[in-house]
Amino acid sequence: MKTSRIARETARVARQLLPTDPTSTRQTRSFAASLNAFTANNVSAQASPLDVKEEDLSDSGSSLSSALSDANFDIEDAVIEASSTRKRKRGLDTPSTTITTISTTTSARTSPRKANPGGNIKKAKRQSAKQSINEAGEVEIHPPANWREIYDAVQEMRKRVLAPVDTMGCETLAQEHLTPRDKRFQTLIALMLSSQTKDTTNAIAMRRLQTELPSPGLTLQNILDVDPVRLNEMIYVVGFHNNKTKYIKAAALILRDQFNGDIPDTIEGLIGLPGVGPKMAYLCMSAAWGRTEGIGVDVHVHRITNLWGWHKTKAPEETRAALEAWLPRDKWHEINHLLVGFGQTICLPVGRKCGECTLGQSGLCPSAVVEKKKKTVKRVKKEVFEEPGDEEVQVKLDEMVTIKEEEKVIDEL
Repeated sequence: MKTSRIARETARVARQLLPTDPTSTRQTRSFAASLNAFTANNVSAQASPLDVKEEDLSDSGSSLSSALSDANFDIEDAVIEASSTRKRKRGLDTPSTTITTISTTTSARTSPRKANPGGNIKKAKRQSAKQSINEAGEVEIHPPANWREIYDAVQEMRKRVLAPVDTMGCETLAQEHLTPRDKRFQTLIALMLSSQTKDTTNAIAMRRLQTELPSPGLTLQNILDVDPVRLNEMIYVVGFHNNKTKYIKAAALILRDQFNGDIPDTIEGLIGLPGVGPKMAYLCMSAAWGRTEGIGVDVHVHRITNLWGWHKTKAPEETRAALEAWLPRDKWHEINHLLVGFGQTICLPVGRKCGECTLGQSGLCPSAVVEKKKKTVKRVKKEVFEEPGDEEVQVKLDEMVTIKEEEKVIDEL
């Protein structure tokens, strides 16, 4: 039972080495690791004792020397033999180096109200519509101070870039050779299909209806006659095509029975049709009947006007009421077409191109994307242990390395 005797001797030595002084906890931890390595390798050597580091033997007359001599072995021998079996990349005589890296990133979102530190894009303050009470006790709405400058700049940008709404918008999809009644019906159908659908996709569905239905194409009578399954197949590319098939068939019956085969000429009549909301109704009145009775506010108009800070609204209908309170009436029809194209080409829902936008470059848009430098700080800790024969240990702590990178920081609302 050689292993059992060695274990008992090791346990006796460990009991004798229990620290009695609180300051000796450092040597106990390293010594316990040596004992574990010795027991695992079943080391039993008759070797001359090596010199022990001064930091490990705080008391040269302690019980450590007597315990080692009684057990007839040196713990340092066990440590050297156990560690010599490990592979070292830099060789046995090369000092080992331990590197601990702590990465800290300093980056902040610049508030739209603060000046741009880089100076690339000026930041604008939000200038929303104001309301006041006049001498007669009536509420007056005052437009944003810079609204006309913003409006004119967007008009100039829209002249330079062609948007999908310019060639495939709902107002452009009706066939010119048809009668005015059939053209109005096609405009209504195009608006009903456009909900939650891109203009390019909507144009494809309208083209199929115009060419695949019996001559003369997309008319009220052909919609009444077509099988719902076949109609669903022709418009399957648009969003929610199953529901839209039901809405179109139901609306066709209402137009035949209640409006003498034509579309309603009032906002109330249009909103009363299945699948037609306020936005579609106001746009249809302008495009089909040539009467502008309100602003057609879709997601682009709602999103962009809030980015400009003209108002803080949560729904398109709130945005419509806020705009109609101060926007000149001659702008009510064109603002939808203007901002839809602007949202499709420059002020995209994701990845706004503020570097190409006149509003961002001139400091008119408070939500413009700004460029800011990002500073990355790395903390490196190096410990170099002494080699045999060295007189002192060199320790280098906390070497600071700073790396500067360029990144884009987006100011959100």
